[in-house]
Amino acid sequence: MPVEFLTDDEAAGFGRYAGVPSRADLERVFFLDDEDRVLIERRRGAHMKLGFALQLVTVRWVGAFLEDPLDVPVVVLDFVAERPGSTISGRSGGSVS
Repeated sequence: MPVEFLTDDEAAGFGRYAGVPSRADLERVFFLDDEDRVLIERRRGAHMKLGFALQLVTVRWVGAFLEDPLDVPVVVLDFVAERPGSTISGRSGGSVS
């Protein structure tokens, strides 16, 4: 994606998390509504559902899909996986950067 109009610092931070979102940001942006849950439920397996959910919340926050979809702060992973009523919980303790 062309980024010539961005400063060097903005270009370096584009398309990635620029730190860990605050609890308030998590609650405001990283939620999954009923329509999101319908899309997520179309996926097979908890790992695919979690990955899809992380892509949804990441594109909302970052404004782009990550080059490495595993480059998500653990706090985001935990927040999405542990939402009440979630069918995507059950994180196995794997390493996510």
